[in-house]
This record gives sequence, structure tokens and C-alpha cells, in this order.
Amino acid sequence: MIQVIMGKKGSGKTKRLIDQANDALKVEHGSVVFIDDDTRYMYDLRHEIRFVDASDYKIASADMFYGFVSGMLSMNFDISVIFVDAFVKMVNADMKTMEPFFARLEELSKARNVNFVISISGDPAELPEFITRYAI
Repeated sequence: MIQVIMGKKGSGKTKRLIDQANDALKVEHGSVVFIDDDTRYMYDLRHEIRFVDASDYKIASADMFYGFVSGMLSMNFDISVIFVDAFVKMVNADMKTMEPFFARLEELSKARNVNFVISISGDPAELPEFITRYAI
């Protein structure tokens, strides 16, 4: 399953994502991973959450991000949920062109039984329908 937290910059998306990640430890039976584009919020997360600073891996596109996440899942079958902050900035892509990526990510989610919670910056009214259907 994919869930998207969307909103304009400064609307509280990251705080909500962090709160959901910390709360996930209470209900998830597998590992919880939090991917961000820097280490700014690392200490806001509980220590049991695996924090990944994506800037260390020079992710520059949606395809690179997909490969990165696939590699994580191939090495750790216990991951049950992956939280992703600053997604638009991380993959450096126009969200209007991302429908094939989200279709592939949804297939990966089902095949590996992992949930994705992604924050996307932007005006929700301007985001395409294929993204807004994942909105929480």
C-alpha cells in the first residue's frame, strides 16, 4: 500500500510523517525505515527506526530511488513500512510524469508486503489524480 501526505511547504507534512513513523513501532511487526534527504530530523525519530540519509547515496531520479528501495528490500525481508520525506526534492522530478513510477512502486509494495508513506510538497489541487488517490 502507498499512502501520500501532501501539502504546501510549511504545512506540517514532516511532523505528521515523523509522528506516524514513531507510532508505527507500536503496531508494525517488521522493521520501520525512514528515508530523508538530510539528517535534520534524525533525532526526532525513536531509536528503533532505521534512519537513512539519502543524500549519502546521491539519488537523482525516481528510477534511482526505486533501485535504492528495491536493494533495501532485497537485503532485509523484515521491512514492513518505509516512510519517505522530501520525496519531490529527492527524486528531482515533475510529479505529473510520475504515474509509471507509482505503478511500479505499488507492484513492489504488494510483492514484498511493504507499505510506503511518502510526503509530497505541492499544492494538492495541482497534483495529478494518480497521486491524490493515495492521499491520507
